[in-house]
Amino acid sequence: MPVSYGFLSTHPPTRCGLATFNSALTAHLTLGGTPGGVVRVTAPGDDQRPEPGVVHTWSARNAAGWRGAATALNAFDVAVVQHEYGIYPGADGEDVLPMLRRLNVPSIVVLHTVLRQPSARQKTLLEQIVAVAGAVVTMTDTAHDRLIVGYAVDPAKVSVIPHGAADHVGAPTPRRTRPHLLTWGLLGPGKGIEWALRALARLQDLDPTPTYTVAGRTHPKVIEHQGEAYRIGLHRLGAELGVAHAVDYQAAYLDPAALGALVRSADVVVLPYDSREQVTSGVLIEAVAAGVPVVATPFPHAVELLTGGPGLVVPHQDPTALAAAIRRILTEPGLAAGLASRTRPIAAELRWPAVAARYDALAGRLLAGRSPAVAPVPA
Repeated sequence: MPVSYGFLSTHPPTRCGLATFNSALTAHLTLGGTPGGVVRVTAPGDDQRPEPGVVHTWSARNAAGWRGAATALNAFDVAVVQHEYGIYPGADGEDVLPMLRRLNVPSIVVLHTVLRQPSARQKTLLEQIVAVAGAVVTMTDTAHDRLIVGYAVDPAKVSVIPHGAADHVGAPTPRRTRPHLLTWGLLGPGKGIEWALRALARLQDLDPTPTYTVAGRTHPKVIEHQGEAYRIGLHRLGAELGVAHAVDYQAAYLDPAALGALVRSADVVVLPYDSREQVTSGVLIEAVAAGVPVVATPFPHAVELLTGGPGLVVPHQDPTALAAAIRRILTEPGLAAGLASRTRPIAAELRWPAVAARYDALAGRLLAGRSPAVAPVPA
């Protein structure tokens, strides 16, 4: 009998990294008719339309919503729970803990963030989550080591399974006449696009000059608190730098086919993030799996994946260094091809079928290790 999976996470039509991740993992773990269902976590302002595969909704408006979520997940063999501090109700999302304790089935908790300097509440909460989970997954060695060293957890429970990536191999895209730089993902402060614009201004002596695509809507939480101030500021900065004509802002949610075509058209993926904490980046994984050279700032996942590998790492908030790295890839003979060639040994293991197979194997081990139910003593 195939294992049935219940998934707890934000989920489309919500547009965020966790929702995209959960949607892809759900699709690949339930291929071929394997039973499964999603318990979707929603926040005020989310699109509430029911999606195929969603069996229950946990609304932040419901103070005891964790009870219904646990009941729904208990209908499956294994519960796969995405964890990020900000998606569940309660302080630091603490309501996920009683939900986990109420489960009667094994759970796999996927950690999307492991903070290097958590608050006391965040540290205690994550330690309790690991204690009650059947297994815990981090997506990078950096996050694994940070968890083992900085938190009081059982190392035997923790596995590393990389973030999955789509297979962007497809029909060739029309060759652009100018070098194409690309950043994609939800937009907001911390994305570092302003540093990429300043780098682009330093590349105007190239012939032909590069174009730069910034694809993605503004993050819903940014919209809620700041509106489009960040995006408007970027347009203003581009005009001041004289590069506005070379920047294409695509404020849309791209389906997999459209994103694949865009990624294949890129000469360099630019990830100029301000974060010094980010241990997982789905965009980085997608770019590496697609074989596109990457220039990134030294957030932890980039350092782990790119150092000596398929990209170049430059200091934070340093447009001169960013421009120099992009220039090298665009002009140095053989460098782009050499960087792309370094992805071939690892690309297959980063794609979703391989990643889902590792989750399936982990679930199998959890189920095999369960103690059989103790028979009641006859009266």
